[in-house]
Amino acid sequence: MEAKPENKGMWKYGGQWEEELILLKTIIDKTVLTETTKWGGCVYVFDKKNVVGIGGFKDYFALWFFNGVFLKDEKKKLINAQEEVTKSLRQWRFTSKEDINEKIILEYIAEAIENEKQGKVIKPAKKEAIVSELFEKEMIQNPALKEAFQKFSPYKQYEFLEYIETAKQEKTKLTRIEKVVPMILANVGLNDKYR
Repeated sequence: MEAKPENKGMWKYGGQWEEELILLKTIIDKTVLTETTKWGGCVYVFDKKNVVGIGGFKDYFALWFFNGVFLKDEKKKLINAQEEVTKSLRQWRFTSKEDINEKIILEYIAEAIENEKQGKVIKPAKKEAIVSELFEKEMIQNPALKEAFQKFSPYKQYEFLEYIETAKQEKTKLTRIEKVVPMILANVGLNDKYR
């Protein structure tokens, strides 16, 4: 018996939904989208922008729209898989081939492509500035520390301040300040060793 070729790009449970995913692929192939593989899965792009992806999971197979938040979703097909976490992505889950309605899928994809053409995207939220009174006091007492700190990019400054201020007790904040002062003076970012 000949070994079945591995179906790459369909994720871990793609095998159990192979027929259904192939059917979704044939529907998407009727659009102007170009198929690519990203993150080990099938992703369809328009003008190099991710529009829709497909994949098989343990209990369902799905079509997801990268900017699904902008879709009208008149047929109430889309869900946010992770409320509070996922801002743009919306999933359309299926549990059988009978759930697949080509006409409606094509309507949703056409709308998603139109949204891409219009450049609809959610901009990442700006992080709020963090103020550390204890660290401010330390910099007033040590002008060299202040000068060294100001040489860091805003992102790296934010990392230091976040590290100090996420401590709950003042004692821990002071311990963290003691730890970062030599790093700052040596021009070493908090997470440089991981970069």
